[in-house]
Amino acid sequence: MASGQNTAPDRATASTPDRTTGDSGSDRSLLTRIVSASMAGTVVEWYDFFLYATAAALVFDKVLMPAMGNQYDGIIAAFVTYAIGFLARPLGGVIFGHLGDRLGRKHTLQITIMMIGAATVLMGCLPSYASIGLAAPALLVLLRFVQGIALGGEWGGAVLLVAEHAPDRTRAGWAAWPQAAVPVGNLLATAVLWVMSTTLSDAAFLSWGWRVAFWLSAVVVLVGYWIRTTITDAPIFEEAKAELEEGKAQGVGVTEVVRRYPRGVLTGMGLRFAENIMYYLVVSFSIVYLGTGLGMDTASILGVIAIAHAFHFVVILVVGRLADRVGRKPVYLAGAILGGTWGLWAFPAFGTRSTVVALVVIMVGLLFHALMYAGQPAIMAEMFPTRMRYSGVSISYQVTSIVAGSLAPILATTWLKTTGSWWPTAVYLLVAGAITTVAVLSMRETRGISLRDVDARDRATAGAAA
Repeated sequence: MASGQNTAPDRATASTPDRTTGDSGSDRSLLTRIVSASMAGTVVEWYDFFLYATAAALVFDKVLMPAMGNQYDGIIAAFVTYAIGFLARPLGGVIFGHLGDRLGRKHTLQITIMMIGAATVLMGCLPSYASIGLAAPALLVLLRFVQGIALGGEWGGAVLLVAEHAPDRTRAGWAAWPQAAVPVGNLLATAVLWVMSTTLSDAAFLSWGWRVAFWLSAVVVLVGYWIRTTITDAPIFEEAKAELEEGKAQGVGVTEVVRRYPRGVLTGMGLRFAENIMYYLVVSFSIVYLGTGLGMDTASILGVIAIAHAFHFVVILVVGRLADRVGRKPVYLAGAILGGTWGLWAFPAFGTRSTVVALVVIMVGLLFHALMYAGQPAIMAEMFPTRMRYSGVSISYQVTSIVAGSLAPILATTWLKTTGSWWPTAVYLLVAGAITTVAVLSMRETRGISLRDVDARDRATAGAAA
């Protein structure tokens, strides 16, 4: 069993004691500070990352890209540069996963927030294609790559900082908070662009208005960095780190986690597949379909997306608590099945060109997404021992994004251009949902499991394999 996932029983009982932390007021106060620190940086980093996604659909094809043959080619080119960030994310997961397992979650998160903030501010300073030619998209790709490396290290550290401090029986609920920071960051990015697009003329917005949103990240980056200096790593990590330094534990890093826990890595990737594809179809491709495909105005689309992100924030927190009450598997399974069917009815509904209908369709899509997304930190944290947990969750999460989220808007826009139909995209999402459904059915239920028990099993199997 040395190469398998943890061998926890199918479900911990409701009476399982909280051995990661207790339920006292001081523990709750500590968790609140940890959540605040995790979310502060995560909001900033996802604000920056999704600001790029929205700008790629609305601005970059007109400002930083050469003129293309038709209205879709420029968007596809912008989404290709967008995908560069996804290609960089596994590299960030490898680098910061190793550093995070060896040095600590806190220090890596301080590095990642500064990296992504600097890259985003510089994006706002890029000269247009008309000014410097091909150097504009080339510099954009370079900065996007830096963004991707930083984000590749951010997610694992942010969610583990919370998951490793949280009580066993409420881990999913607490760890859903940094997940909920994602729609908050996206909401801020969308809101800033919406304000700029509605208060400025089209010429002013394309000239300088969009840049303001990128520059604003500098302020929140500094606030997020400061907040992250006030917290500490979880006791369970400090114990694992001490064992490693004393030579009582084996190695860390990607090679070790792939060798020892291949089932956990593959299961995590399968869980991530449909969730990642669905998110970028709902929040990125929907903008293209509604705007370029159906001719709805930019301000209305951004308003719909902003409201939907606020809804997504709330529903992620609700679903996180649900995963603690009824289990990880049934909640995730519902998301995979329902999410797979979204495209079959969503695109016909979009065809009404009604703003209200578009809002409802996107909100329902994000509800289905939340059923998968909210429980991910707890599920993945429970798959790997502490000494390699950062590497394990980062690789499972980030590698999948290359073949899932990065390609989804590119493929969907290309199909729309070449066929004029939404059917290929709907079938694509349906297949993705089926793949994730298989992954959910193959995983073990780990609700209420102790992370210390996961570590104990790892030590036992490592000793048996030695």
